[in-house]
Amino acid sequence: MQQPVIIRKYPNRRLYDTASRRYVNLDDLAAMIRKGTEIQVVDAKTGDDLTRVILTQVIVEDAKDQPTGLPLELLRQLIMASDRAGQEFLMWYLNSAFEAYEKVQKTALSPIQMVKSFLSGDEKPAGEGELDRLRRRIAELEALVQKPQKPQRAKNAKPRRGKSSSDDAIR
Repeated sequence: MQQPVIIRKYPNRRLYDTASRRYVNLDDLAAMIRKGTEIQVVDAKTGDDLTRVILTQVIVEDAKDQPTGLPLELLRQLIMASDRAGQEFLMWYLNSAFEAYEKVQKTALSPIQMVKSFLSGDEKPAGEGELDRLRRRIAELEALVQKPQKPQRAKNAKPRRGKSSSDDAIR
């Protein structure tokens, strides 16, 4: 795992990126995080970890620019989950939801990528191999259903009453 970039927060509310040796703003921090950069924000005077507070500010600033922002019900639940158990459950739930979202993003192909892959004759897009496997299995099952089958007697079935091959042998 990569070492986090240290951001120093000064009393005048300025943020200093120690890696690039420049002052940054909340938009810069959001861009860094979206690129996958780990950051840690520390108070320049005391050394206290302020990462959680600053990331919350980034989220609030993002919500100001977008008409939708975070859903009101989620915000209410965040406020209501003030006890430790509630916070842990909410964090578990949100982590699970984001992990599922990331998996979908990694496995799903955009329509443009699919068309490029198709036109260039490159290897099959992700998931197409699974589709081919399912198609083959369906064809196998259809063939089994359409094939006339001899009635089979169960191994433990009792002989039928009436004429049987042993009756013919006696006669």
